Amino acid sequence: MPLLDPKTWQSRTLAGGEYAVTEPATGDTLATVTLAAAEDVATAARDARAAQAEWAKAPHFVRAAVLRKAGDLFAAHADELREWIVRESGSIPGKADFELHVAAQECYEAAALASRPSGQILPSEAPRLSYTRRVPVGVVGVISPFNAPLILSIRSVAPALALGNAVVLKPDPRTAVCGGLALAAVFAEAGLPEGLLHVLPGGPEAGRALVADPNVPVISFTGSTAAGRAVGETAGRLLKRAHLELGGNSALIVLEDADIDAVISTAAWGSFFHQGQICMTTGRHLVHASLYEEYVERLAAKADSLAVGDPHRAQVHLGPIIDSAQLAKIQGLVESSTARGARLAAGGTHEKLFYRPTVLAGVDDATPAYAEEVFGPVAPVRSFTDADEAAALAAAGPYGLSLGIVTRDTARGLDLAERIPTGIAHINDQTVNDEAVAPFGGIAASGTGARFGGEANLEAFTDVRWTTVRGDVAPYPF
Repeated sequence: MPLLDPKTWQSRTLAGGEYAVTEPATGDTLATVTLAAAEDVATAARDARAAQAEWAKAPHFVRAAVLRKAGDLFAAHADELREWIVRESGSIPGKADFELHVAAQECYEAAALASRPSGQILPSEAPRLSYTRRVPVGVVGVISPFNAPLILSIRSVAPALALGNAVVLKPDPRTAVCGGLALAAVFAEAGLPEGLLHVLPGGPEAGRALVADPNVPVISFTGSTAAGRAVGETAGRLLKRAHLELGGNSALIVLEDADIDAVISTAAWGSFFHQGQICMTTGRHLVHASLYEEYVERLAAKADSLAVGDPHRAQVHLGPIIDSAQLAKIQGLVESSTARGARLAAGGTHEKLFYRPTVLAGVDDATPAYAEEVFGPVAPVRSFTDADEAAALAAAGPYGLSLGIVTRDTARGLDLAERIPTGIAHINDQTVNDEAVAPFGGIAASGTGARFGGEANLEAFTDVRWTTVRGDVAPYPF
């Protein structure tokens, strides 16, 4: 029996109007959903707050059982959900399978949070028991993007629920199903009580309403740096916590001792996986001068060898860009880069939304596709002469998300990584990595630091309460 039924997947009537969910590869309408308006957000937040108190009081094993069942359901309904991810977000099947695997793991890891020791006994100057414990924040607002819609929703939804909170989730309307309605269906089948998870596909109006709502004390936002700044500003005025996972322009450093035969596959994956529409995408290839020319030539050949097409109907390496606006941004950055002197070594062309993997050589600080986050399958390559220059180039710019370093000397790679401020660093790997057990987050313009995985989830979705207990009433001098 299908998990997703368009007749029942939106139980609440929303006021934002109908929206056609489109398959980027074909332009076909996959489904019609109703979007949320600001008043819908207010209603959902009130209902979530009303339902949350009983959920917070539920025994930890009850909450854990729901999360474990949800994890099992992502596997049980993998075929159906895979098709939605492929068709709705333009993912190749392998990327969809990765999302499903991570979604299940996020649920299993969240289940373990429900019984995690949540406080400590404190010394006290008075004759009393003094301790701290973590308590749910109440209602968590989650705003998730289109690029890895299932992962970037579930990694906030699962731990927030496991820790006793309710959630209002606003997925990007372009991926309203696999980034939102699929989660609602999974958790309903897993036995989550009604009122605890509200899925409200919507645009900026709904997002602004969620951030500002007085019943939502914590916001978990994943998206662009520009939008994240607005979210953080509003949350700051309202004295709310905002966990911001934003953009990046991550560097892959290839030192002179790197195995050139091995590194090209790694480099191509870093820039071209999911059409470069990943916050951790390798946006800057920094290659030692002794390897530079061969690296450009071989990366360009790899790019030219990759198949681009409809991932639902053909076996391809890259699918479509999510929509025409994003494609126009990519094309504009590539054209302005070549106009400023960059050399187009591969790609730079498209048919409909299918953009060829692109390699740019001869880039510098003034090259737009090197200096800015492209969010497309574009690999700018720049040379350096020594480790000091590599560190300076990698550390330059506003972002600080991920870093990759390729070298046969791992100790040297670790030493170099220490000189480059980022939230994530990988030695002998590219920049795109994610695991449910690992803390994830960037610094500077890439966000407000690690907020996923273990302790980071506890920090994100609970408050610390200090409690004292005396055997008799405390005496005072007046």
